[in-house]
Amino acid sequence: MSTAEQARRYGRWFIMTDNILVIMGFFLVFPLISLHFVDQLGWAAATVGLALGLRQLLQQGLGLLGGSLADRYGAKPLIVGGMLLRAASFALMANAGSPLLLIASCLLSGLGGMLFDPPRAALIIKLTRPQQRNRFYTVLMMQESAGAVIGALLGSWLLQFDFWWVGMSGCAVFLLAALANAVLLPAYRVASKRGPALDAARTVLGDRGYMRLVLTLSGYYALGVQIMLLVPVTLKQLYGSSAAVGWMYSLETVLSLCLLYPLARLGERHLSQQARVLAGILLMSSSLLLMSMVTHWLTAFVVLALFYTGTIITEPAREAMIASLARAEARASYMGMGRIGLALGGACGYVGGGWLLDAGRALQWPALPWLVLAVIGYGTCALLYRQFRIPQRIRPRWWSGALSG
Repeated sequence: MSTAEQARRYGRWFIMTDNILVIMGFFLVFPLISLHFVDQLGWAAATVGLALGLRQLLQQGLGLLGGSLADRYGAKPLIVGGMLLRAASFALMANAGSPLLLIASCLLSGLGGMLFDPPRAALIIKLTRPQQRNRFYTVLMMQESAGAVIGALLGSWLLQFDFWWVGMSGCAVFLLAALANAVLLPAYRVASKRGPALDAARTVLGDRGYMRLVLTLSGYYALGVQIMLLVPVTLKQLYGSSAAVGWMYSLETVLSLCLLYPLARLGERHLSQQARVLAGILLMSSSLLLMSMVTHWLTAFVVLALFYTGTIITEPAREAMIASLARAEARASYMGMGRIGLALGGACGYVGGGWLLDAGRALQWPALPWLVLAVIGYGTCALLYRQFRIPQRIRPRWWSGALSG
């Protein structure tokens, strides 16, 4: 095995280890925010949704800036600095006694994520070959599911004592992740050539087909973020205990471990990346439509299983598709800008979801948020369908052609 291949293998192992810490620390705190501030403290869901949405908007909306800086200065300083800011944000959130402090902590969290997320995504492209990438993303998703359920279960248990323990535990995990990156992560360059950060940003912004795709994916992300907002609140109300949140992530982990790899292999054989993205979003949208009719917690978990299956189909294909479009001279910038849909869709999903939840309660129409989200999902599928230029006749291994634009 060559020295370069050994370095790639070490890098992939480090990314997988680091990924577990990051995901566990995130899910230890964020799924419990709506339960603590909305359900326990009685704050307006729209207020909490605004704080979460601003975090999403800052982290993903400025991803191009974080990526451009990583292309210029390398991955390590951005990753370590970003994780330290995320740790500080959780410490502030643990002591948030007013909406203003909650918003400030979420903004600080978003700033940290803006710094560490694009270089981590670019490292995956650098350290994997194209034929390895889809399976590597699948393995990462399986790890993320395990990290999410561990974090959510630990956070749910700590919430019984006080939210302070939840926030400070998340802080400790990110401090550990920052230390691991500072000591163990080599000083990788993520771009094939080092140039001004502005040049890398211009390269991405000038790629019209790529920009059209990532903006259209905003609708997909608006659906996905409801796992952090509407779903925990709804399950808690239907079941009567915050333990349902831990079960929610346990369900995701079981489905991921059982379905992720076989569905990814099956999809590689018979469907293009575009086809898998559309199929997954259609399933997610349909499950949200069904959620509008749910009146019992057990039925809610069945519908939630369909939603998770949709994400399992979509995510590896979406990540591999976005990565395949990134140019070598601006990898981190491409991956940072690839999050703009998450910024816009996530912010609108959080703020709009919180507002729709409050409106549904006021109108005594609990189905309102789910119906609106289902319409957004189906609309996103229609726009992506046009971009992918699907042929009229569907055949095996269909439409593996390039995106339009």
